[in-house]
Amino acid sequence: MDRFNLIVSTYRFREEDAQDEILELLDKFGDQAAESEIIEIKGMILVQSSLDPLAVIDDLKQLVASEPWQVRYVLRVLPVQVVVPTRLDTIKQGARDLIKKMGNDTFRVTVEKRHNNSLGSMQIVKAVADQISNKVDLENPSWVILVQVLGGLTGVSVLRPNQIFSSVVEKRK
Repeated sequence: MDRFNLIVSTYRFREEDAQDEILELLDKFGDQAAESEIIEIKGMILVQSSLDPLAVIDDLKQLVASEPWQVRYVLRVLPVQVVVPTRLDTIKQGARDLIKKMGNDTFRVTVEKRHNNSLGSMQIVKAVADQISNKVDLENPSWVILVQVLGGLTGVSVLRPNQIFSSVVEKRK
């Protein structure tokens, strides 16, 4: 799957349960035609939804607040705004288009790599951060530039820290 706007993580060997669950939830939120793929990386599912990925995060948080038992297998959902080939130049370009919305706020670059050893995490962080004159805040940033390396494809997003869904965190609230 070379087009996706959500990355879903689950328990190892529960990928099919999580896939069924996320598709059912997206159907409930208004996307009857969402597509998903269980990838070779254990515990990971890629999803392409017609819904705004940030709206999906909000919907999931509201659902867990009112009906926590509805989310059993989906652990984390990461919204993806741009998908690019895993190369330093394309990752930089993907981030460049998104960072404009940060204004002058603080930021942090977070890289999560799976199935790719050719690019170092710090290499990616430096390439992305060098384009931004804003102040870095690793503890409490206004924005997180999230770079998800999944083998040959990389998802890039510029998000507020609360725009990532974690069922464990939400159920604790």
